[in-house]
Amino acid sequence: MNLIPRIAAGIEIVPLLDAVGPMGGALRRPPGELFPGGSPELWERVTADEPKAFGPDGEWVLHFYCYLLRVPGGPNILVDTGLGPLDSPAATWAPVPGDLVGALTRAGVAPGEIDTVVITHLHSDHASGAVTDGKPVFPNARHILQNDELAWLERTREPILAVILEPLREAGLVDTISGDLRLAPDVQLIRTPGHTPGHQSILVGDDEMLVTGDILHHPVQLADPSIIYLYDEDSETARATRTALLARVRERGGTLATPHLPSPFNV
Repeated sequence: MNLIPRIAAGIEIVPLLDAVGPMGGALRRPPGELFPGGSPELWERVTADEPKAFGPDGEWVLHFYCYLLRVPGGPNILVDTGLGPLDSPAATWAPVPGDLVGALTRAGVAPGEIDTVVITHLHSDHASGAVTDGKPVFPNARHILQNDELAWLERTREPILAVILEPLREAGLVDTISGDLRLAPDVQLIRTPGHTPGHQSILVGDDEMLVTGDILHHPVQLADPSIIYLYDEDSETARATRTALLARVRERGGTLATPHLPSPFNV
C-alpha cells in the first residue's frame, strides 16, 4: 500500500492509516445496498478497479485514514482523530483500536506537537481518537468544529458528546466556528455540509489538494459523484457538495485525500 506523503503548495500531506475493516452492524452489507443507484456495469467496473474496497463475500471494506499537514514554519495540522481505543464510541461497529498515535510516531510527530486538530465531523470513526481514558490525546491542539455540527450532536445526544466532546471542552481545547477559516497561508478549512450538518474539509493551495472527509465514502462515488450514501444526514445536500467540489478540484488537476478509500490519494 502506497503511504508516501504528497506535497501541495509546499505543504507535506502525510496519510496516517488508523485501521482497515471489517465492520460490524449495519455497515457489514454489500455496498450496492448502501450506495443505491449504480448500474450493474458500474459496480462491475468499480469492483475490478478497486478490489480492496470489497471483502471476500462482496461486503464493503473501509480503510480509515487521518491526515497530517506539515506546514513549513507553521502549524502541524491533524485532520481527524480516528477510531480511538478498544472502548471508544466506535467499538460497536468498527475495527478498534485505531493506530493513529502509532502512525504519527512513525511519521516523527508526537501528540504534543500537534497544534491544530480539524475534526471533519462528529462521527465516531473521525473523532473518537481525540480522547483516551478521559484525557485529551493532543493536549496542545485547538480542536476546530463547526457550530452547526455541535448543535446537531447536542440534539441527537450521541455517546461521543459525553465521551469525547466534554473532556475536550473541560480542557479548553474546543474552538467553534461558523463558516470557512484560514488555518495557514495555503490551508483553508471550508464548510462541506450534507453528510452531517456541520461537515468540513480542507483545501490546500490553489485547489491542489482536497482533504475530503466524508463528502465521499466509496470508489463508486469517484466514478459517479451523483450516487448517494444511505447514511448521509441530507443526501441531496451531500450530493451537491460532492459533485461541485470534485468537479472543482479535478478541473484544476488537484488530488483528493480520502479517509475511507483503499488508496489515501485519488483523482
